[in-house]
Amino acid sequence: MRTGRIARKTAETDILVEIDLDGTGKYDIATGIGFLDHMIEQFSRHSLIDVTLKVNGDLHVDQHHTTEDSGIALGQAISQALGTKAGISRYGLAYSPMDETLARVALDISGRPWLVWKARFTQEKLGEFDTELVEHWFHSVAQAAGITLHIQQLYGQNNHHICEAIFKGFARAMREAVELDPRKGGAIPSTKGQLGG
Repeated sequence: MRTGRIARKTAETDILVEIDLDGTGKYDIATGIGFLDHMIEQFSRHSLIDVTLKVNGDLHVDQHHTTEDSGIALGQAISQALGTKAGISRYGLAYSPMDETLARVALDISGRPWLVWKARFTQEKLGEFDTELVEHWFHSVAQAAGITLHIQQLYGQNNHHICEAIFKGFARAMREAVELDPRKGGAIPSTKGQLGG
């Protein structure tokens, strides 16, 4: 079973994450930020990664710590579940349309975290969620999971559609990248014999 479980407690947040890379897209998400919950639910459903994510954060301050720490914990759980990364496809690419919007997400589970972000929002909030935190959530996930992640909004106008297309594209790219490739015979997908470092 390729599963991960992270319990992370700081003075700012108390988080529990459980994932199953070989799941069916079941989710139980409660961050205290409704729009973020909706986006992580989209990630789970379209990646087929089961995700339980419970956060008790200092939302009386603002949404930054809850958003950042939920991304860190999810990324750590993904890294834990991947283990040595033996046999995985490693790369994922998805074009994700949503009405007038098209997003492209490409990623490499390389062990070398990096985020290239080429998307923009024209409003400050989606629901009660600060749109500037969307990029920060993906940065946190990429850093903690060791993913090279490129996200691009090719075009689009509706801010909700832009955000949702990006999350769904990330989900589809992750689904492709974490799949076990039977042709690899359980080998680490790198000529170095390891990923990262």
